[in-house]
Amino acid sequence: MRSSILNKLIAAAAWLLLSSTFSVAGEADVIKVTVSNGGAGIFSFDVTVMHADAGWDHYADKWDIVGPKGKVLGTRVLFHPHENEQPFTRSLSGVAIPDGVSEITVRAHDKVHGYGGKTVKVVIKR
Repeated sequence: MRSSILNKLIAAAAWLLLSSTFSVAGEADVIKVTVSNGGAGIFSFDVTVMHADAGWDHYADKWDIVGPKGKVLGTRVLFHPHENEQPFTRSLSGVAIPDGVSEITVRAHDKVHGYGGKTVKVVIKR
């Protein structure tokens, strides 16, 4: 538990440092992904995104689970800005990962820049 709190404090400090350096919200970055295997090729994802949300016109509005050749396997839509919660973590369950797929990429999207921020690659353990 202490490690989790420390990780959140470090992430918050990093966000404060970045947001004070850049006054305009940039691209949405994926900074952490946790995967749980539910069996039968079904997985759950906890994804932490950092973005300097700047109101309803510029916020991180979704993240995707992307398989080989860019095929989107799952999307978590984010319906509102997270201006006062950075970084933030949201979950998506029930994602089917086809047999033979051993690695996925998680990418985030924001309303102004689209895709383009930091992504995280994850090895799928069956």
